[in-house]
Amino acid sequence: MDAVLVINADLGPLHRVTVQHAIRMLCRRVAEIHEAEPDQVIGVFPVPRVVRLVRYVVTRWRFHAGPAWSRAAVLRRDGRCCAYCGGPASTIDHILPRSRGGRNTWKNTTAACYACNQRKGDRTPAEAGMPLRREPVTPSWAAFAGR
Repeated sequence: MDAVLVINADLGPLHRVTVQHAIRMLCRRVAEIHEAEPDQVIGVFPVPRVVRLVRYVVTRWRFHAGPAWSRAAVLRRDGRCCAYCGGPASTIDHILPRSRGGRNTWKNTTAACYACNQRKGDRTPAEAGMPLRREPVTPSWAAFAGR
């Protein structure tokens, strides 16, 4: 068993940690063993499968706002695939160009190859005659956790 599930005081799952980290949490008394491996011990502690936090941790922030925007995250969201031609992407394109007030947001940026980005230039996709193959979306935390 290489990962231990950490659950909140209300029994809601939070994340996974290593067995060593879980033992440190038990030593600091921030968590208690909720479920353990039968007949296996590390020092005085049974080998944990699940540990429960002693105090409730508020996690609203994690589920309300999505991940922060970054160039690397846009390329990851789009699978490094150009939104115009479908080839390998290495740059970020602003759908509404920055010179016209376009901002660095999830819905205004998409992955693009260098050639398509240069061809589109300082125009919108409609003006350049380059329709998007997919509309950009704001990713969720779950979308990034699964990759």
